Amino acid sequence: MALVLKRNGNLFPRVVNDLMETGTMFSPDLLDFNNNLLNWDFSVKMPSVNITETDTDYRIEMAAPGLEKKDFKIEVENKVLVISSEKEEEKKEEDKNYKRREFSYSSFSRSFQLPEDVLSDKIDAKYENGILKLSVPKKEVTVTKPRKEIKVS
Repeated sequence: MALVLKRNGNLFPRVVNDLMETGTMFSPDLLDFNNNLLNWDFSVKMPSVNITETDTDYRIEMAAPGLEKKDFKIEVENKVLVISSEKEEEKKEEDKNYKRREFSYSSFSRSFQLPEDVLSDKIDAKYENGILKLSVPKKEVTVTKPRKEIKVS
């Protein structure tokens, strides 16, 4: 049995197909704003994440531009936080001389093992300006001070 390697990225195959379909690699309309070249999806499929800790919570910021609130699915099970998204788009354009149909599909899933000191039922999520922000509150920890002996003088 042979190992088959498939490219999962969509840049290289689209570049080659689009350039070959024009009939020449130096077509005058190659950089036309309506041309597919400028509409290629150069985005990274796995969003970057920053995690910070404060005294009261953990904060997760995920860069996910181009998505909407409805595109996210956030779940917690067995102390594992899973943030995922799926988005499908389809564009159709028809004229008497041509038909054009483009579609794209993108998805990702990120998982985070939560520490024992979190209140997983009180996680708050907000999405604005291309950043998904989660606040994962910590349980209030009562610190018992060590016993101190006071000497009588």
